Amino acid sequence: MTSRPLAHRDAHRHIGRLPAYGFYGGPPINPDTTALETVAELFSVLDDEGTERALVLPNYGVPDPDVAFGLNHLALEAAQQDDRVRCGLWVSPKQSDAARNDTAFALAVEDGVAALKTSFLLGGAPDDADCAEQLDRIFTGAADLGLVVHVHTSPGSASDIDRIATLVERYGDDTKIHLVHLGGGMSGHLKLIGGLFFDWIEAGKQVYTDTSWAIGFAPAWLAQEIERRGVGHDRVLFATDAPWGDFAGEHARLRAATGDGALADAFFHQNFDALYGV
Repeated sequence: MTSRPLAHRDAHRHIGRLPAYGFYGGPPINPDTTALETVAELFSVLDDEGTERALVLPNYGVPDPDVAFGLNHLALEAAQQDDRVRCGLWVSPKQSDAARNDTAFALAVEDGVAALKTSFLLGGAPDDADCAEQLDRIFTGAADLGLVVHVHTSPGSASDIDRIATLVERYGDDTKIHLVHLGGGMSGHLKLIGGLFFDWIEAGKQVYTDTSWAIGFAPAWLAQEIERRGVGHDRVLFATDAPWGDFAGEHARLRAATGDGALADAFFHQNFDALYGV
């Protein structure tokens, strides 16, 4: 029997199963094979992993806005059923989703809500004029409500860290911004760890990140740069991004980079509690 990893918090995981979709012109597929369809399944998995607390977000990825928005109630149900869970609600940067955002913001005042989740994977861009109104609403609304904005990053296109950076520059003084995936891929890691992340912190931006999807070298380099520069230890969180990431791999990679000292305690425990509450 293998031993279970030490208890931890998970700052980024999803609930809900997506419908089959023909990604990139291929046949309809269901790649989210470990997706959780019910709150009971979620709690069972948290127990098995030893996850003490988690931020749970609606699953998303297919270009039908009603899918992700439709899962907001499931994430909220999880947060209101067990205080181990806080939830983030899906909101869209696209003006065509303004009415759907109305519904999400009506839920954002509910107990258990800690974040708003947005991404450009389903359309729009940080510098798209059509997105300006809803982006301003998301980031200023989060600040007014005391919520974190959870933003996807990945290399290239609208989610590239160079374009996401404009949102940090514009809103990071007043809004807490969680950039998932450590900037997104090789280019994002090099830009974020190589300067942007620390420069933002030193400039007073309320920016955070997690190490889900990180390439193997990046978490260890991040830990070294935190030690060298003396800032950032309170801005990094452990996250699985399940079902798109796997718990065992994500946990092992970050644990190897941080050991079992104060930095590990910050990444796996303290920073979650400070950002998302307990």
